[in-house]
Amino acid sequence: MWNDTDIPLAYLITFRTYGSWLHGDERGSVSRHRNVFGTRRLPHEERWREVNTGRMNGEAILLNAKARVCVKAAIKETCKIRGWSLFAINVRTNHTHAVVAAGGAKAGAVLNALKANSTRMMREKRCWFSNKSPWADKGSNRYLWNEESIAGACRYVEFGQGDDLPEFD
Repeated sequence: MWNDTDIPLAYLITFRTYGSWLHGDERGSVSRHRNVFGTRRLPHEERWREVNTGRMNGEAILLNAKARVCVKAAIKETCKIRGWSLFAINVRTNHTHAVVAAGGAKAGAVLNALKANSTRMMREKRCWFSNKSPWADKGSNRYLWNEESIAGACRYVEFGQGDDLPEFD
């Protein structure tokens, strides 16, 4: 069944911690000039990764268990306050996925709200002390136009991320 409106039913939102996936990485990468769904990633290039590592303004960020709990709670709180439906969430050490139905809200606004409130809560709970954001710039917003897409995104978020992470460090 296809959604015939111009508003997606939900979004698959993904955002990464700062420095956790740089251009040139062995996993490949996406650039602003090569960011079309279904196209191949840029290949691994060690020299490019080294250059990008040298350009960083600090260390790569990994979330410990306390920070992951904060991020998860912040996303749930944000969705509740804004009346958005949260279908799935998975907070990893270096990235977060969430499947969110946000009515008419723009995908970028949803992404920004989730990142900002996650940072706020991590500061309140004393697991982030820097004035800088723990997140890489931007993120990914995949539009989910029908129930089948939502179900597939939820499966990916819940079961496609590897083993469960421990609640302790």
